[in-house]
Amino acid sequence: MKTLHKKGWFLLPIIIIFLGCSSENQVEEQLKANTLKEEYNASARPGLKPIGSGVMMQAFYWDVPAGGNWWNTVKDKVQDWSDVGIDAIWLPPATKAQNGALSMGYDPFDYFDFGKYNQMGSVETRFGSEDELKNLINKAHDAKLSVIADIVINHNSGGASELNPVNNQNYWTKFTPLSGKFHRTYNDFHPNHNHASDTGVFGGFPDLCHHQVRVQNELWKNPESVAKYYKNVIGFDGWRFDYVKGFEPWVVKDWKNEVGGFTVGEYWDGNAGTLDWWSGQAEASAFDFACYYRMKDAFDGNNLNKLNDDMLIKRNANRAVTFVTNHDTNEIYHGKMLAYAYILTHEGYPTIFYRDYEEWLNKERLNNLIWIHNNLAGGSTSVLYTDNDEYVAKRNGYNNSGLVVYINNANHWQERWIETNWSNTRIKDYTGHSNWEPVTQGGRWVKIQVPPKSYSVWAPK
Repeated sequence: MKTLHKKGWFLLPIIIIFLGCSSENQVEEQLKANTLKEEYNASARPGLKPIGSGVMMQAFYWDVPAGGNWWNTVKDKVQDWSDVGIDAIWLPPATKAQNGALSMGYDPFDYFDFGKYNQMGSVETRFGSEDELKNLINKAHDAKLSVIADIVINHNSGGASELNPVNNQNYWTKFTPLSGKFHRTYNDFHPNHNHASDTGVFGGFPDLCHHQVRVQNELWKNPESVAKYYKNVIGFDGWRFDYVKGFEPWVVKDWKNEVGGFTVGEYWDGNAGTLDWWSGQAEASAFDFACYYRMKDAFDGNNLNKLNDDMLIKRNANRAVTFVTNHDTNEIYHGKMLAYAYILTHEGYPTIFYRDYEEWLNKERLNNLIWIHNNLAGGSTSVLYTDNDEYVAKRNGYNNSGLVVYINNANHWQERWIETNWSNTRIKDYTGHSNWEPVTQGGRWVKIQVPPKSYSVWAPK
């Protein structure tokens, strides 16, 4: 994270004097959160919602319908998504891959062919043409949404065979894309004369060498680099880096520092400490796989105590991107809405999966949780109670805001007395699952309830 502005540090002692010690942590947390948003949005296009102010939509799933119409499908939804509180959409890898019109884009061939050149068996990608992609991005920007590009820079696919003199073996490393940009040979991959290997190879594909200066220049440093073309010509606003285990975190850090924009890495690991290490080294966000696996244990494993375990959101919430499902994972099944209630009431930057929103779950319920996240879920989190089938936590809010979330994995209604942040205040359940409107006692205690296999979210009426 970048250092706080001097102006913020000058005001901080004054704020603490007036608010007292009890407010110190909340003030510091708010300053850190604001700094992170400034970092993410420093080079944002004018008029877009600040990244992190709402919720991200993963605007695809594995094997979306082929035929080149996906960009048009998403384009027709972006205004509705923005209206309910989405602030960014994450698109699949947008350039031509080895499998052409059948590929989901994770086997990249030509980083500058967004559906324009007849190669790899098609002109369009699986998702559509370059013009259709630009139209989608323009429509998203009109709706004040940022557009996050899925970037695959660990490996390439579709090259011709050539001899690598370093190991005297033939491999598929000769790339001559029709865009005429970023031609590659064995020297751009591993092994080469300068660098034998990096942290990981994926699926036996040719493994790009980011230690080669030419590769750095072509990917992110040159004026006509991949990153700058994505941003300045196509219109992308941020980056989701695929398989970051395959290369060192300095690569993501250098890319982000060169071109700016919100940046999140897919470091697929359930260890919160490892995710915290990577996000610190890369100076970027990370998908919180630790949270994902703890939710799987909690909701499908019927033990909500697991929500007390270590997660990135508990170590560094400002770097955590939370999710319940993505294009690779769909293991939280029976408790999926409870999992969404968890990530949309807790810290971190939550992501909604396209099929959960558009096909599988109750869109009205998800819209309600998005509203709760954007309007009530502020401040630090305090866990009030857990057992196998109950979980109660409060967000401490700013300026008397905040909420209490009550999650119930049992097959019957439950009630519990809890201590809130509000004295002598009438509260209500903003999900509508309970019609109670109790008044908190002078000591801030109140009894709340929750339906079976459901959740309630309480805040001042």
